[in-house]
Amino acid sequence: MKKIFSTLLICYSVAAGAQPFHVAPGVFDTGKPETLGLVVAKGTGSATVYRGQQGESQYNHGAVLFAYDGTLLVQWQSSVRDEDATETRVLYATSRDGLNWSAPKVLAAARDNAVVTSGGWWAQGKKLHAFINVWPRKLEPRGGYAEVISSDDGETWGEPVRPRFASGEPLDGVIEQDFHEYCGRLVTALHRQPGLQVTPVFTGDPAGLKGWQLGQFENLSVKNHVSRELEPSSYQREDGTLVMVFRDQQSSFRVLASESKDCGASWSPAEETNLPDSRAKQSAGNLPDGTAYIVNNPSGSKSREPLAITLSQDGLTFDRAFLLRAGGRHSVGPRYEGLYKRRGFSYPKSLVWRGHLYVAYGENKEDIVVTRVPLASLNVN
Repeated sequence: MKKIFSTLLICYSVAAGAQPFHVAPGVFDTGKPETLGLVVAKGTGSATVYRGQQGESQYNHGAVLFAYDGTLLVQWQSSVRDEDATETRVLYATSRDGLNWSAPKVLAAARDNAVVTSGGWWAQGKKLHAFINVWPRKLEPRGGYAEVISSDDGETWGEPVRPRFASGEPLDGVIEQDFHEYCGRLVTALHRQPGLQVTPVFTGDPAGLKGWQLGQFENLSVKNHVSRELEPSSYQREDGTLVMVFRDQQSSFRVLASESKDCGASWSPAEETNLPDSRAKQSAGNLPDGTAYIVNNPSGSKSREPLAITLSQDGLTFDRAFLLRAGGRHSVGPRYEGLYKRRGFSYPKSLVWRGHLYVAYGENKEDIVVTRVPLASLNVN
């Protein structure tokens, strides 16, 4: 980014109705649902990381990217047929060029008493940390907690440990896959117990293993122990403000957003924006020049097609977008049946690496796919 912003940690409030960002008129053409009238940026291409295998791994989802020691990594959850099945495990694959991927290895094996899912990555020097979300089967209401396994080479992994709050207590929720570094600290969110209640969290620990603190944030509502805001990502505005974007579990089919002017210590109430969404996970961030972006399915319905990236120079007005994957007749639906299987490009997560923006996602919740776009193509105004 062009600038590094530092801000005094002073709690603040934002007047109700103040939107952290908006999308300019005419960016999406809703009369063209397969593409929303968007074009593909020059040089965009896709590669299959892993193709689901019949009777073995028909369900694959929750892909998360990271770059480590000259290698691109992606982790995801995988099961024989159904989402969150008893035999679910976390796999990962690696690539030296972002296009050709290794055979998968097991990152977290299936457990008898819990389901394990992908939780994201971080690194401190040569030490690579893989976060795993653990969902105990008998826990009511449904929820879980995070564990971390670490490696010095990306191949041999230690025993799992629990990341901890500054108080020394273990984190009491599953951790969101997005880790962003702002103002010398890591910022992400927890889906806290009981149930899944989103709260932004931050730490000054460069490894992300300890010192986590809760950001001041109030959920708009909680229904059946699940907050309206879910599965957030974040970016930084040109003025240094942090913006966290959420899935709206109450089906407005719009992205919710909150802002922080003190590097994540306190957050405004989430507001409904005019960015269409599919009520799914999305991915936000900043390009190296500071441009803010949000990757999501801007369908305004349950459809997870198409997949697009929307961009803003200042993080306030998103005025251009590109197509990553087209839907409808341009795509093919699931090959296999399974619980919660659905057509589309689900739960994107993104990373800037070697002159490209990489976006990983589950295609039809069957295949793990990466789409990459040259940064030069995204920076064309």
